[in-house]
Amino acid sequence: MAEAMEVMILSFIGPSVKSEWGLSSGQESLITTVVFAGMLIGAYSWGIISDNYGRRIGLLSVAAVTSIFSLLSAFAPNYISLVVCRTVAGIGLGGGPLYSAWFLEFVPVQNRGIWMVVFSTFWTIGAILEAALAWTVMPRLGWRWLLALSSVPCFAALIFYFLTIESPRYLYMNGMINEAYNVLKKMAEINGRELPSGLLVSDKVIENEEMTSSEETQLLSTGRNKNAISKPGFSSLLMLFSPSLVKTTLLLWMIYFGNSFSYYGVVLLTSEFSSGEIKCSSAILNSHILKDSSLYIDAFVTSLAELPGLILSAFLVDKVGRKISMLITYLCGFMFLLPLMFHHYKIWTTALLFGARMFIIGNFTVAGVYCPEIYPTSVRTTGVGVASAVGRIAGMICPLVAVDLMSGCHQMAAIILFEAVIILSGISVLFLPFETKGRELTDTVAVNK
Repeated sequence: MAEAMEVMILSFIGPSVKSEWGLSSGQESLITTVVFAGMLIGAYSWGIISDNYGRRIGLLSVAAVTSIFSLLSAFAPNYISLVVCRTVAGIGLGGGPLYSAWFLEFVPVQNRGIWMVVFSTFWTIGAILEAALAWTVMPRLGWRWLLALSSVPCFAALIFYFLTIESPRYLYMNGMINEAYNVLKKMAEINGRELPSGLLVSDKVIENEEMTSSEETQLLSTGRNKNAISKPGFSSLLMLFSPSLVKTTLLLWMIYFGNSFSYYGVVLLTSEFSSGEIKCSSAILNSHILKDSSLYIDAFVTSLAELPGLILSAFLVDKVGRKISMLITYLCGFMFLLPLMFHHYKIWTTALLFGARMFIIGNFTVAGVYCPEIYPTSVRTTGVGVASAVGRIAGMICPLVAVDLMSGCHQMAAIILFEAVIILSGISVLFLPFETKGRELTDTVAVNK
């Protein structure tokens, strides 16, 4: 929710800051660009930190950096300090995928799909809240108050950190068997359950020992888990390009790139069309547009289009599986965007954009379930983080390419570009190695012998 609010706020503060400080259009755009650049760095960095030093260390670092610099942005005395604060806040926001990977490691396999969709729903809640907050705050109190109030969920994440527990999968993978057992025991007590009979041992111990006792009397390993992979430095990143993962990694990069490019493209197209007829060689979201509440209303209403997309993905993800769900939503999103190559009455344009956004957020959500499921525990947050970083690159490129085409009266070319990206993403789904519906999470990277 905090991530969505900090991203959506970029649509509202730029023109106001530009007007107050007399900035150029390039300086205004930089306020947005540096946040995505920071998220690119953060998505890559936090995943590596989390895989090497623990999920809770990652959660604490992300929450602290994001909350502090999001609030400091509201007190920026000049343009340079605002850009610096937004850059560092963006680095913190890049850790958003760490939360989903951590959460995934606690969810039972039979309900994993729908619970990950429920988790993703809070992005949409954050987007709707930010639009409503901007609608209320901006005309009365200005952009500084909007920045300050929007940082509240970041501080909530920092406070709730103290209620979190380390992922038992992470502890197990790093040989901390007793610590993993204690977490599992605590979870069982809280849920009023009994732990399964037997003792928690390393997989490697089971494979290598000639066990003469029954499965229920296996010994608890007190040493480090020999099956855990030592990942000093950046070797967890290199694991993504191991023979067993390189194909999956590259395909997921294409899917994340396509989803981000399409999602932010539809958001920008909605802003373009909501401001009236496309005016050639005029900038989008000129400051005069923000002098009334029309932009806030449009942003609020279009954000509501994501709710049916989330409901659809929740229905599909555990019914037909992740891969088929992504193919269905890509196809539907493609069909809704296709007529936009031509001009239509405003009501039809709005309906088509709503449909496209609904299915694209649905796909975004299902991909967010599949990606952490397919990566093993040893590189999960690194894999999800780097894939998200590729998505941030798409978020940076989209305004520069697609919106430039729109403002240059090349509406058909812009839509064709979006459709081509969706087609490539759909083809990538077809080549993904396997369906993760109903599969247990894996912990280690398979070594091809």
